[in-house]
Formats: sequence, structure tokens, C-alpha cells
Amino acid sequence: MPTATASTSSASTRHLRFRGHTNFRQRLILSCLTGRPVRIDAIRPDDTEPGIQDFEAGFLRLIEKMTNGTVVEIGYTGTSVSLRPGTISGGDVTHDCGVSRSVGYYLEWIAVLAPFAKKEVRLTLKGITTGTGDAGVDILRTVTLPLLSQFLPEGTAFASPLELRVISRGMAPGGGGAVQFRSPLLPTTSGLRALNFNATGRVRRIRGVASAVRVSPNMASRLVDSSRGVLGRYIPDLYIFADVFRGEEAGRSPGFALSLVSTSTTGALQCAEVLSTPGTPPEEVAEKASRSLLSEIASGGCVGRQHQAHALLLMACGPEDVSKIRLGALTPTAIQMLRDIKEFTSVVFKIASANSAGGPAVERPSKAQGQTGSDSEEEEELEEEDIQTARIQPQELILTCVGVGIRGARKAA
Repeated sequence: MPTATASTSSASTRHLRFRGHTNFRQRLILSCLTGRPVRIDAIRPDDTEPGIQDFEAGFLRLIEKMTNGTVVEIGYTGTSVSLRPGTISGGDVTHDCGVSRSVGYYLEWIAVLAPFAKKEVRLTLKGITTGTGDAGVDILRTVTLPLLSQFLPEGTAFASPLELRVISRGMAPGGGGAVQFRSPLLPTTSGLRALNFNATGRVRRIRGVASAVRVSPNMASRLVDSSRGVLGRYIPDLYIFADVFRGEEAGRSPGFALSLVSTSTTGALQCAEVLSTPGTPPEEVAEKASRSLLSEIASGGCVGRQHQAHALLLMACGPEDVSKIRLGALTPTAIQMLRDIKEFTSVVFKIASANSAGGPAVERPSKAQGQTGSDSEEEEELEEEDIQTARIQPQELILTCVGVGIRGARKAA
């Protein structure tokens, strides 16, 4: 049974080679989980500032803090990186994320690594709590961690819950926020659970957080009212919490943001998050976030587009049993994750159309010679109805795989 420690076999000592800076974090996490050394070349070779950026170097430093015996080598020009993973040690870790990227850039993939550690992870991250292009702390707390918890065994085997606490908020560009992440360990006798998530259900509630720091509390109220005006027409069970931070807990820069999460009758989560830019009124931020959430819901699937790659990785690391999930149209990140999973673990996913797996298609009468004008108009109306239905119905996929049974580094007492 594979473990999350470095293997000594000849296959695992050979470096897997990749090119480019895309999916940088995912490949490093896969390397740590499978024990396969990895080398990444041609990292921005033609840019004005070639090589890895400071936030990527920070992610490497965080992996070194989370592991024991990991060897990282960065080329002279910074355009190549090699990593030979060690044991995932865990424990108490504090890391300054800087102000180039938010804490979500680091935590959304470190959270996947944490349950496989030898010691319980208690991680403190400092920096920007909500930033453009990365998952904010509210999305991590309400969507990312619940997704991870679906793969973990029953909570009775854990000494602590899976949780994320926001100590202080920090908006770009100054940052100044801090969060505490705590993760339980996998039991010594088992790994992750197999997942069968094939029903999207109907949206039954929407929750949200309107956060504001170093601005008038009225900004958060305007976010709430504007978002209710858009979403209240679709669902009555709608609640948005105004979270206003002041003083030392408000970071160094002013700003506000709105995070929204929808929950279906089967537990499927869809999310959207928009933060303010200089000169942007709260009403515009709220409307953009609300429309983005509606777009996510319309895209279908049991997991949102932002978390497709996370679900696929956890399925591949799961037990040697069948896992199945329904997703919307795959994102480029998810497609590349499928390829990387095959390189690291040899796990191949079976992909089938969820729409074709449903009920039989409705047959329409064919146009016959001598058909009257009213019949022709009726057929055109039916065809137009089919087109509208195809536009509304999301193109969903069913992905199935058998995991490799990766276990944690925790030792029996």
C-alpha cells in the first residue's frame, strides 16, 4: 500500500520532468504525496523576469517547513526547480506569505497535504486573506474544507476537527491578515474514503459573507442589500453575514469583498467571490458576485469549477475502490490534473457524459410531405424548445477511477 513518504524503488527515484510554471503547486503536492521526485524546467524563460516568482519560492519554503528531509534545488537562473520529497512531518508551522499572493494560494493545496502528515498540522499563515485570482479565506472555510472532509474517515477517529480560523483580515496590497489552519490526521489503519457523488440536487440555500476592513461598515450593508436584490428572486433561504473588522484586526489596507456559497439538497457546493478595486462601488461588487454564483450553479456538477482539480486528486489518492463524481465542463486546470495524476500514479479516469446516461431522448415527429403550415410551425416551435433546453441543461460529465490507496505518515502509538 503506498504511503506519503519517499520510496527507495528505482521507479520512484527517477525524476518526473515537466515544463512551464502552470500547475506548479499541484505537481509539488503530487510529488510529496507519492514520493516521486520531480523536476520542472523552462519556467518563464522568455519573460522580462525569468524563473520562479517570490510566491512560488515561498510555496517551496512552506513545503520544506511541512516536511522532513525534502531536498529542493533551484537552478542558477531560476528557470528550473527539482524537488526530492521527504516525510510529511506536519506539526506547528508559521509562514509569512508576503503580499504577492494571498494565503489562499498556499493553503488551498497545503490543506490537501495536511491529513497525510506524521503529526497534527497547526499552520499559521500571514498575509493577504482575500486576493484576486486565489481562493479567499471564506471560500476555503466554507467550500474547500467541506470538500476535503468528504474524503476523510469518520470524525470519531480524530483528536481535532478540520478547521480554519480567521484571526485578522488583510486586503491587498498591504495585507496584514492572519489565519490558523488545523487538520486531523488519517488513521494508521486506513487512508481516504471512496467518494460517490453523482447527484447535484436542487439549490436549497445560499449563504454569504460581506467582509469590510478599514472602510465604513455601511459598505458591508450595501453589499448585503445589493446581493439580496439579485439572488432573492430565485430562492427565499438567503442569508449574508456582514463581517466588519476594525483596529489591529483590519490589516493594513482598506477594502471589502463578498463571498457567496450555494448548497444543494445533496450537499453540492458552488461558490463565487469578488473583492473591491479602487473606485468600485459595493453595488457593482455585489452584482458581479451574485451573477458569478448563478453562472457557477448553471455550469452544473457536484463540485464547482474552482475545486475540480482538488476532487480529482483526492479521488486518485483514495482507497483501491471505485470513486465516482459528477462535474460540469472540465477546466484547463482539471484537465492538466488528470494528465499529471496519470504520470505520478498511473491512475486513469473513465469519463462519460452524464446527459447520455440519463433517460431516453424525446423523439420528435419527422417532417412529412404534404405537412400543413400549422404542423410546420409546431415543429419549429418544438425545435426552438429543444435548443432552449440544450442551452439551459449543463454539459455534465461522470468521472470514475480506482484510487491507489495512499496512506499517511502517521505512526501507530
